[in-house]
Amino acid sequence: MLPISKDLNWFNVYGIPGSTLNIPNAHALRLSETLLSQRVIEGEYVLLYLDQRRTYLVKVEAGKNFHTHKGFIKLDDLIGKEYGSTVESSLGVQFTVLKPLLRDYIMKSVRRTQIMYPKDIALIIVYSGIGPGSRVVEAGTGTGALTMALAHFVRPNGHVYSYEIRGEFLETAEKNIKRAGLADFVELKNKDITVGIDETDLDAVILDMATPWLVVPHAYRALKPCRTFVSFSPTIDQTVKTVEALKENNFIDIETVECLVRGIQTEKGKTRPQTLMTAHTGYITFARKALNHTIANYSKQ
Repeated sequence: MLPISKDLNWFNVYGIPGSTLNIPNAHALRLSETLLSQRVIEGEYVLLYLDQRRTYLVKVEAGKNFHTHKGFIKLDDLIGKEYGSTVESSLGVQFTVLKPLLRDYIMKSVRRTQIMYPKDIALIIVYSGIGPGSRVVEAGTGTGALTMALAHFVRPNGHVYSYEIRGEFLETAEKNIKRAGLADFVELKNKDITVGIDETDLDAVILDMATPWLVVPHAYRALKPCRTFVSFSPTIDQTVKTVEALKENNFIDIETVECLVRGIQTEKGKTRPQTLMTAHTGYITFARKALNHTIANYSKQ
């Protein structure tokens, strides 16, 4: 960060026309960060919005053009532009310049595998109880969709340790995580988690893999008491095996859910549910680590 002076023209420092700020240092810092966050800076990503079906995640690089079927956009024109304003393509089509959200980085991620959808990720985040400072182990990194979400919520002083047995998937995930600006909060591990978990005192173990039941004993040893185990599985057979393993390994409060989200087509006089929806993606199982619970308790239910 540049040193603050009482008469610092923050806009001109970043090549943005503006007047000198004559305010106390601390206020200048806060205001400058706010003002800069509202304008596009070279090197960051923006979301170019044409309509609900056509959006583009673009890195702003000076001297380059971004080509679309509606003409090209000079990326130089974006630098210093206020978020929420519009930019015109070479064919005169207007695009709105948006600051990307977490969901944009997830849905626009480079994919080598099927990603986990925001509807499932949101449920996992809330039910797992993670937050700033949490230490989380994840397995089945894939393209890093869930990894990005976990990192987003454990920062600034938490960490995600993500296990993946396929090196080529890790390469793709690393690119997606860096693009979202979350690499400092993630350690990618090319390792089979069914062999064991290196970390201890964890706040959550979250799995998206073919054989989660094989990880349950390792998860029990690695978790803090009362902390959360989560497994995402596409089939019932996987889910049943996982639940049985949880019961046998002193986990309680076991619950399996499926999350369905249906969009609504809103139009005056014609509002109705959308015809198409992403329905079944997987079953999500949650459980908490107990210290003295026994399987006998389940037979009394």
